[in-house]
Amino acid sequence: MTRLRTDVACCPTDEGMVLLDERDGRYWQLNATGATVLQALLDGAGPEQIADRLAATRPVPRDRAAADVTALLDRLTRCGLVVDAP
Repeated sequence: MTRLRTDVACCPTDEGMVLLDERDGRYWQLNATGATVLQALLDGAGPEQIADRLAATRPVPRDRAAADVTALLDRLTRCGLVVDAP
């Protein structure tokens, strides 16, 4: 399961979501799809489940959805915004 780091705040917006890394004051903006993916991860869904949902509800092939979910999760992890929950 994925969770936000304790020093990362998030706020939904009309266009998606904004994350604030309180360690360095940097803001990160997610579009609506990115916000949907992150919220699903935080709610306990796995990347494969999320890719299935995206492919079923958006005009994107399943393999592309899976690659995009993986890429977003990797980026959020590398930037230190999310971590694996114990």
